[in-house]
Amino acid sequence: MRREAIDVRVALLGYGTVGAAVHRLLEEQGDEIERATGHRLRVVRALVRDTARERGFSPDAGVLTTDFAAVRDDPAIGLVAEVMGGLEPAGEYVLELLRGGTPVVTANKQLLARRGPELFEAAAAGAVQLRFEASVCAAIPVIKVLRESLVASNVHRVLGIVNGTTNFILSAMEAGSTYGEALAEAQRLGYAEADPAEDVGGLDAAAKTAILATVAFGSRVPVEWVDVEGIEGVTREHVAAARAMEMHVKLVARATLVDERVDVRVGPALVDSHHPLAAIEGAFNAVMLQGDAIREITLEGPGAGGLETASAVVADMVSIVGTTGTGFLQNDPVWRDLEQLPAGELTSPWYLRLEVEDRAGVLARLAHELAAEGVSVARLVQQPGDGHAVLHVVTHEAPQGGLERALAAIRSLPESRGGVSALPVVSDRGIEDLGWA
Repeated sequence: MRREAIDVRVALLGYGTVGAAVHRLLEEQGDEIERATGHRLRVVRALVRDTARERGFSPDAGVLTTDFAAVRDDPAIGLVAEVMGGLEPAGEYVLELLRGGTPVVTANKQLLARRGPELFEAAAAGAVQLRFEASVCAAIPVIKVLRESLVASNVHRVLGIVNGTTNFILSAMEAGSTYGEALAEAQRLGYAEADPAEDVGGLDAAAKTAILATVAFGSRVPVEWVDVEGIEGVTREHVAAARAMEMHVKLVARATLVDERVDVRVGPALVDSHHPLAAIEGAFNAVMLQGDAIREITLEGPGAGGLETASAVVADMVSIVGTTGTGFLQNDPVWRDLEQLPAGELTSPWYLRLEVEDRAGVLARLAHELAAEGVSVARLVQQPGDGHAVLHVVTHEAPQGGLERALAAIRSLPESRGGVSALPVVSDRGIEDLGWA
């Protein structure tokens, strides 16, 4: 005999694209949620700045409010989803709710990355759950997999494409667009904001990487630890050079555990065409998890968009009402203290672009400066110019610090014409397998 559903009164902080999509999913999928949990989730309040603004999904009369107290002080509200974004006032609102004993779901990556310790402390004090799946890769359930399915797998590396906007732009550049053309198209399609700085500058991906590293390694990884470079400096020449070497330019997020020390970085990289991340195109995301017990798992799917983010928010809401007490995810994922890997110690193969005078002896001098820092050349492609040459070089694996010292020496050579740059190479194959030995 079917039990009568128990209503759970829900409030939303924010009612923009994501908030409206959350409300619509709760209405349209209400029967399925009830069958799975025995609960019917009903949106009774939504905090907004302007109640008169037109909405994509219109709530019932009386749902919209500009007064946070109408949410905080209503004892009948059993669950709140924060989808307003920004650090403030969202941060203080979430802290007040958690301390007051109201479970919260958030899609706010910057809030989690920058104020995670406070939030989890408040959740513990209020004996309630804090869930945040939507803060990283929208519909891809990477947080749930890390915190539940792989809790005992000793994950030691996370590698991914975690920003759909930049992946769309770089995919469009591979198809022949300039950076400006690709960005304009991303804005037209709604993948990029009018001010795209957080995406193209790598800050969005950096916050997500800090969250992923914290959960994967069980240690607080502040966003300040993330070495960040955006895609503004990527040119069609980089894309063409990558293509000539059977690679693709991607904005890659990496978190690596090395001898109980953590390295976290976001930046453009050349990805071998045989690597799983090379096939991720458009506004899609993918995250690879590597660990002792699992070897390697890749999760991929849409990583951006209002409906996709809303689906992750709803999934977290369902998880809260479907568990008893504080639930597994109430606990702070941090259980140990790890140090940051010193700058320069991470090793990788590298792609170098060098612009030099085109005359005898220059290659020998470049090779000497690289060798002096233990950097050996695996492949070199030369493009002649008007009195100068552009060299595209791939190195064997080398520490970043040694490479940077070699490049500084090369820049100071009288034969250097500037334009010296370096990108890491991402490949599961060794140099020999790539055919460059």
